Order: sequence, then C-alpha cells, then structure tokens
Amino acid sequence: MLLARALRAAAALRPPPRHPPRRLLSSSSPRALLPPPAAAPPLARSLWQLGGGGGWRTALLRPRRGSAGGVSCGCGGLHTEGDKAFAQFLTDEIKEEKKIQKHKSLPKVSGGWELEVHGTEAKLVRKIAGEKITVTFNINNSIPPSAEDETQEEQKPDEQEPDLTSTPNFVVEVIKDDTKQTLVLDCHYPEDEVGHEGEEESDIFTIREVSFQPTGESDWKDTNYTLNTDSLDWALYDHLMDFLADRGVDNTFADELIELSTALEHQEYIKFLEDLKSFVKCQ
Repeated sequence: MLLARALRAAAALRPPPRHPPRRLLSSSSPRALLPPPAAAPPLARSLWQLGGGGGWRTALLRPRRGSAGGVSCGCGGLHTEGDKAFAQFLTDEIKEEKKIQKHKSLPKVSGGWELEVHGTEAKLVRKIAGEKITVTFNINNSIPPSAEDETQEEQKPDEQEPDLTSTPNFVVEVIKDDTKQTLVLDCHYPEDEVGHEGEEESDIFTIREVSFQPTGESDWKDTNYTLNTDSLDWALYDHLMDFLADRGVDNTFADELIELSTALEHQEYIKFLEDLKSFVKCQ
C-alpha cells in the first residue's frame, strides 16, 4: 500500500510526456521524433542512482517521513519535534510526581494482613481461627471523577492542590475450612462519607451486594442468588457489618486500605509515565 502510494506521488512529480511534432523536422532524420536521452525525468534518475538499482523503493518512502520533520534513530519508528517536546514534558512531570510521592514503598495494613500485588490489582489475606479472609481491589478508575472539578472550583489562588485519593471498590471473601461455599461481600466507599472526620458512628464504607460463590472457582456464577443491600432490613445489614468488623474489616482497615490504594495508584501512575516516555523516545 505504501509503495503504491509512493509510486503515484513520484509519477505526479514527473513532467508531462513530450509529444512528437506534427511535422518532421528533417526528412533525413526520422529519429528526431524520439526525445533525446538527456530528457529522461531527473527525479527517476536521481532515485535510481541513490538506490543503486532496486533500492529506489526505500528512497521513495524516506522523503515522505522526513517531510514531517521526523528523524530516525535506527528503530524504524517516527520521531518528530513534537515527540521530543512530549518526552521533555514527561521527564519534568516524572520529577514533580516523585517529589510529592509520600510512600517510596507500599504501606502495610495493620492486623496481620499479607499483601499480594499483581499490577493494578492488590490482595490482602488474613487467616484466623479456621477462616481465610481475602480482600481484593483494583486501583484502576479508583479516583472519583468529580474530585478534579471540585478542587478547581473550591481552590483559592494561594492554596495548594489537594492530594488525589484512591477509593476503590473492594471484595471481601470469607472462606471457612471444609466448606464448598465462599461468602462474598462487594463493598465500596460512598462519596459523601469519605473524608468526614469526627463521625465515629458512621461507617466510611458500605456493603453493596452479598452472595455465595463456589469455593476455589474464579468465575462468578450469575445463577447464584445475589442480595442487594439497597432494600435490606437495617438490622440484618448491621449484623453483616459487625460480621466483617469481627474479622478485621472495619473503619480502621478501610482507612488503611485507602492509604495503600492511593500509594499503589501513584506508584503505577509514575511507572506509566516512565513507560510512556520510553515509548515516545523509543528507548
């Protein structure tokens, strides 16, 4: 496709074909009808000389890339002045993000929780009295979208921008020994509860759904009954919250999970900027 496009572009640059005159210039010189050899299109000749024969295809394509102001580093990719400015911007951005990074290593969650991290997904595991409690969350899309708009409206000129906070949804799985079912509780942080201080009786996270899933299976069974707490009796809901608190999933845990998630999100953001810089610079 690129070769055909380049050939059409080269053909467009050639001068129109020379037509023989209607009358012979000399009856004794019929060859005057043919254009002299020196009249060969200069573009085609120069391309042939540059390419050394069949190499003219490369010579046709290179000017098209160079015409956009790009230079090659030998990788075969496109590099422009815009890429150079982009890479410099990313370099400065990475330096600034590292300056404000609070945690060089991920903070620990109290209560004997063991942390496992796989990219943007984190898992906290705790074993107690014949039970295994697992809390899983993913930092993708964990920063509330309204946070940026609110800070721009409420922020005064002399004030610093508030830190972005990651409040991911998280799933709690409770597994009892010698059972085939796992109790699964889908939890999230309500926006109107996060950041409120002095309200000890208020829970900063809520349970959204509850269900049983087969133990040891990663696929979620949609055929299993799922209890939505929107229409749940408050007494039953309070018992579910107490059930989690007895296993270490309480307000203190939820606060520490926010701190952990925020640190992980910032860490992955910086890594993303570094990967993007390397991609733009082709390192």
